[in-house]
Amino acid sequence: MDKRKIEENIFKALMGISTSVILFCLLLIIVTIVVKGLPAMNLAMITQTPKGGYYLGKEGGILNAIVGSLELAGGATFLALLISLPVVLYLNVYAKKKAKIATLTRFSFDVLWGIPSIVYGAFGFTIMLFLGLRTSLLGGIIAVAIFILPIMSRAMDEVIKMIPTELFDASYSLGATKLETAFKVIVKQALPGILTAVLIAFGRGIGDAASVIFTAGFSDSIPYSLFRPAATLPLAIFFQLGTPFPEVRERAYASALILTVIILIISMVSRLVTKKFTRHIIK
Repeated sequence: MDKRKIEENIFKALMGISTSVILFCLLLIIVTIVVKGLPAMNLAMITQTPKGGYYLGKEGGILNAIVGSLELAGGATFLALLISLPVVLYLNVYAKKKAKIATLTRFSFDVLWGIPSIVYGAFGFTIMLFLGLRTSLLGGIIAVAIFILPIMSRAMDEVIKMIPTELFDASYSLGATKLETAFKVIVKQALPGILTAVLIAFGRGIGDAASVIFTAGFSDSIPYSLFRPAATLPLAIFFQLGTPFPEVRERAYASALILTVIILIISMVSRLVTKKFTRHIIK
C-alpha cells in the first residue's frame, strides 16, 4: 500500500477516535446530569426563590440564581461588546499599516484568554475595593466583562480578518471614510460572526463561578439593584453540592440541568442567527 495512503488512514483513525472520545464525554456528562437532576426537578425549582432553610432540605427554588445569572451575563456581555467591537474595528481598519500595534494587541488578548477566571475575580475584587463597592451585581458584571472581553474580541477579530480586502478597497473607492467603512460595510458583512462571538461570550460568562465568587456575592432574593448581591447558577450548584443533605445535593444536579439547558438554547440560537444573517453577506 502507498505510504501516503497509510498515513492518511492512520490520521483518519486518530481523528475518528478523538471525535468518539469527545462525543462520549459529552454524552456521559449530559446523561449524568439528567439522571441525577431530573428526579429533583419540579416547578418550584424555577418559579420560587429559596425559602428559610432551603440548604437544609426545606422548600423553595433557585429562581434568584436563574435571574441573577441572566442579568449578570447579559450585563457583562453588553459591557464587553461596547469595548471589544471598537477595538477590533480599529485593529482591522485603522491599524492595518501599524503591524506592531495590531500584533501586540492580539498577543495581549491571547494571554488574557489563558488567564484563569479566578484571577479575574481577584482583579475585579481589587477594582471594587478601589471604587468602594461591596459584593454586588455590578461587581460581578465588571469581573465577568473583563473575563469574556478577550474571548469576544479574538472571535470577532478572526471573523473580520476573513473579509476580502477588495471589499475595503471598493468602499474607499466610492468615497467612504474609514469610519463609514467600519460600521456600514465591515460590521454588516461580519454580523453573523459578531453575533456568534457575543453569544459564545454570554455562554462562557453565565457558566463561570470563579470570577463572581468574590465580586457578585450571593443572595436568596432576586437582584433588583446593581448594588445588591446576586446569586448565580454556578455558585448555587457549588453551595448545594457542599451540603451534607442528599436532597439538597440532588437539587444541585437539577440546577446543573437548568444551566445546561440554558447553554444549549444559546448554542441553538447562535446557529440559527448565523444561518439567517449569512444569507445577506457577500461571499
